This record gives sequence, C-alpha cells and structure tokens, in this order.
Amino acid sequence: MAAEHTEHPEERLAALGLSVPEVAVPVAAYVPAVRSGQHVYTSGQLPMRSGELMATGKVGGEVTAEEAQACAQQCALNAIAAVKAEIGDLARVVRVVKVVCFVASTPDFTGQPGVANGVSELLGKVFGEAGVHARSAVGVPVLPLDAPVEVELLVEVG
Repeated sequence: MAAEHTEHPEERLAALGLSVPEVAVPVAAYVPAVRSGQHVYTSGQLPMRSGELMATGKVGGEVTAEEAQACAQQCALNAIAAVKAEIGDLARVVRVVKVVCFVASTPDFTGQPGVANGVSELLGKVFGEAGVHARSAVGVPVLPLDAPVEVELLVEVG
C-alpha cells in the first residue's frame, strides 16, 4: 500500500496547505451534522471562511465557475469539520457515500458538475479510495444568504 494511504486525513489536508476549520454556526434552527448508526449526515454547508461567505451571487453571472469551484472546496472543508465534530477523528471515516452539491446559477449555466468537482477532488485527496462517492450536482435559482454553492455529505464511519 502506498504511503499516501497510510497518512491521517488531516495530514493529507495539511500537505495541501489546508486544515479543518471551526464548525460553522448554523444560520437557522438545525445542527451541522447528525449521526445515525454508522452514517453521518451533514446539513448543507455554505462557503463560509472566517465567518463570512467567500462569494455571493449566481454562477455564470457575478461568480465565475472557477470561483464557484473554490467555494465548493470550502463547503467540503466545512462539511469535513462537521463530520469531525460528530465523530472526533477523521480516520474513522470508512467511506464518503454521497455528495450533493447545489449551485445557484444563471438559467444558461450548465457547468454544475465542474463546480462540484471542487468537492469531489478534495475528498479524493483527503480520504483516498474512501473518498470515492456517488454525487448529484444540482442547479438552483437561489441559496441561503445568496451563496453560490451549498454542499452536503453522507459519510459512513467505523
């Protein structure tokens, strides 16, 4: 087995110049994640960094596809933080089962899958084979706080 697969997920994040952020405070009446049996379901995570949205507006309008992909990566980091807060140690993640990526976009924008790659690629780098997942990338007219992207995860834990 290659050395990269024996590293802890947080070591892989650090190698990418990233770290698990503080869990974002919910913007309404819900919790960031819930565990049911061997699964953790995250609430939709916005691209919050240091308490502020990275961008606002619609992808294909005020927000470029590249900016949205970076927002999607931040959403993934925030979802990872919610999972860690629920299970304590990211090494307990057995598999990322499903990713849902909502993209607030203009009616003519059709690049939602490319935006969602910001999530998928990060999960693959952090969790290796366990990060390979099913996914939906959905275009929507508007998201909370006028965020361009929102991401939720379903993760199996051991």
